[in-house]
Amino acid sequence: MRLLAALTCLVVAGCASADGTDPDVATARLAVDLDIYPHRIMGEIREKAVLIATDDAGREYRVDLRDAGPGHPVFEDIAPRVVDADGDGKRDIVVVESSQTEGGQLAIYGLRNNALTKIAATPHIGTRFRWLAPIAIADLDGNGAVDLAYIDRPHLAKTLRVWSWAPGGLTEIAQLQGITNHRIGEEYISGGLRDCGNGPEMVVAEADWSGTVGVTLANGQLDRRALPYPATPDGFTRALACTD
Repeated sequence: MRLLAALTCLVVAGCASADGTDPDVATARLAVDLDIYPHRIMGEIREKAVLIATDDAGREYRVDLRDAGPGHPVFEDIAPRVVDADGDGKRDIVVVESSQTEGGQLAIYGLRNNALTKIAATPHIGTRFRWLAPIAIADLDGNGAVDLAYIDRPHLAKTLRVWSWAPGGLTEIAQLQGITNHRIGEEYISGGLRDCGNGPEMVVAEADWSGTVGVTLANGQLDRRALPYPATPDGFTRALACTD
């Protein structure tokens, strides 16, 4: 019966929960390799055409960018992130999506009106082969709103940008230059978010990879401090584990 329900949901583009509300995202993955956006910034990880989500009942939902029309966008990410991105108590999917002409953007997909739907996104960076690498999705400054942070062009601009969710969508609230979290060809994004007892702190690398940096958000300002870890996989692991 569960398999039949899942197949039915695919046919009708989704199913509501028994109480009439939209279901909650349980898992997400990318599928269907493409060869139409040969940026190859992530090593052997190829751009993808399809985002697949399952809900708590095991039903499956899909977005296929091959049906998206002009711009021929692709999913260009290590993996999608399942997290409550808008603070409504239900999990969403945050993923990097890239346009053939306008480059990358951070997109948020959620289960709305019985379908997997793009509910918000940051602006595209502006030109082909310009990427971004997510760092954190959390309330970074304790004001009750969800913040989304990424490095804009981690190999070029090396600029941390933070966007906050508010009614109507996303608003950029802060930025900081001179840091990064990805090298060309790496199949992972370095660093992330930690809380060592003093609130959320993003862990990234110096622009030249000479060391690690902790960044906090308060009163609309990003503050940085040097951390005592090398900018290596082991160094980032130790930093995120708060092993001072």
